[in-house]
Amino acid sequence: MGTDTCALGPYRADLVETYWRWEQDPALLVGYGRQAPESLEARTEGMTHQLRGENIRFTIYRLDSGEPVPAGVATLLPDHAVRTAEYIIMLAPEARGHGLGTQATRLTLDYAFHITNLRMVWLKVLAPNKAGIRAYEKAGFRAAGNLREAGYWLGQTCDEVIMDAIAGEFDGPSVVKSLLARK
Repeated sequence: MGTDTCALGPYRADLVETYWRWEQDPALLVGYGRQAPESLEARTEGMTHQLRGENIRFTIYRLDSGEPVPAGVATLLPDHAVRTAEYIIMLAPEARGHGLGTQATRLTLDYAFHITNLRMVWLKVLAPNKAGIRAYEKAGFRAAGNLREAGYWLGQTCDEVIMDAIAGEFDGPSVVKSLLARK
């Protein structure tokens, strides 16, 4: 499922070392508010659990160089009882700043609302992460509130911004709907 420059594909066990490398990037550690890196062994062990879980995970691919190149991971953590999910995205350092996060987020929301039939998707983002907030807004998320001093950014406490996207407000082009219209 994708656009001309971005696609979502299966989460892949053979990419565990690539995912792990991205997760050790200092900017990603700061963005997630984590203080410690993870070993490749621990990540590999965690991958086995993730592949069997009920969460919806995609590998994000860049398509601008001809061949699909893995560039990140998009995850939905669904709560099926209420048809909602938390959204988490991770982009490779070299993939940031090109609009790929916005495109991947829109594709994930498209899937969430038109395939999984979720009614709402939400996320948390650290308040100082202005670029992330802008990308989420462009993709269809709106600010819903703050968790005061719930996170850390460069060693300082900061707010976490809660954002949500609702199926009824998801507008613009839908890859899912255009694929189904062709059949």
